[in-house]
Amino acid sequence: MKKYVTPDFRQIYKDILTRKYPEKYETCEGVLLKKNIFTLDILKINALIFGISEKNSQKYRSYKESDILYMLEYQKKNKLNNGQLADHFKLSRNTVTKWKKIYNS
Repeated sequence: MKKYVTPDFRQIYKDILTRKYPEKYETCEGVLLKKNIFTLDILKINALIFGISEKNSQKYRSYKESDILYMLEYQKKNKLNNGQLADHFKLSRNTVTKWKKIYNS
């Protein structure tokens, strides 16, 4: 079974910022200094650097298991229902329901 290596997004974005957008480095530094960079962080930093709204990229989103578990934990911590969580992270309620069935069973 092949194990896939994920790209080093931290280094990729550091290179982009230092070479093309040095004026935006301070704005994005908080995200780059995080220990773990989640898919949500990647979407946020894309919006900060390139000005791409998250609605435009919503169709092509995919989440790792760690991202999904983070969102479900966020829901428990903040006592949100599925609709509120979906609105907060710009997901569909059906997606949240599906994730809860898979990861809370």
